[in-house]
Amino acid sequence: MELRHLRYFLAVAEALSFTKAAAQLRVAQPALGRRVQDLEDEIGVDLLKRSPRGVTLTAEGKLFLEKTRQLLKLADESVEQVRALARGQSGDLHIGYSPSPTVEILPPALAAFQRAFPHVNVLLHDASQRELAEGLQNGTLELAITPGTTNVRIEGIEFEVLRSYPLCVALARTHPLARFKAIPLEKVGTEPIVGFARKDYPDYFPFIERIFLPLGVKPRLILECDSASSLITAVETGRGIALTIPIFKIVSGKRLVFRPIAGSREVIPVGIARATNGDVTPAGEKFCEFLRKISKGSWNVF
Repeated sequence: MELRHLRYFLAVAEALSFTKAAAQLRVAQPALGRRVQDLEDEIGVDLLKRSPRGVTLTAEGKLFLEKTRQLLKLADESVEQVRALARGQSGDLHIGYSPSPTVEILPPALAAFQRAFPHVNVLLHDASQRELAEGLQNGTLELAITPGTTNVRIEGIEFEVLRSYPLCVALARTHPLARFKAIPLEKVGTEPIVGFARKDYPDYFPFIERIFLPLGVKPRLILECDSASSLITAVETGRGIALTIPIFKIVSGKRLVFRPIAGSREVIPVGIARATNGDVTPAGEKFCEFLRKISKGSWNVF
């Protein structure tokens, strides 16, 4: 039994005429009759009663007509869904992200993408650097929008830079260094520093230590935080200062002040991470296009 056999039967059953059905299908009437007869022979029952006056449905034919309509509708819907998936217009899209560093890029890109492709179900996963890497490697995440570091490469993951932000200092509003317009790195090195947990953000502390290496200074890393909110709270309450990117101003509001590091050219890139050998769907590729477009817009970090 083939789908075309079902379509032939449907045409005859709805027209109640081989002549009309043959014209509609643009096939020869004898060939249409043979195909419907083959279908009846395969099923083992008569679906149609044939007479010089036309065609009528048997009881079995009426039931089979109902089921045929359902089957063909399902087949047509399945084909369209697969085509929509291939066009990037449907399906589930699992995106991992780091909330604070991506706050300037991800929300507008997602809003624009969902307007263009409302039938794609975008599922966002807020995760640590370690969890994002694991998700990409095991295939539970298709893409991740996250910071990267310029000197660390994670095996099996490729990184595309969307924007690069200058490294800066986050301080409590009452901190003595807040009066500086730009803070020398030497002064930063004398302060207690709070950062992200080594377990979940393994690149963070090596990155910070590398910055101070030319000065021969070992930074005083006194506290490991498991999230941006806990880091902001630690800095606000005077536990220490933090080396971060100025986009954190959007998250912290007026709770902290941010100052550039005098003479520093250090940057932290934010971009798209994906598995090197991973399977990014057409929807995922289209989402990347929106991220790239948003990232080219104007922005001001200080």
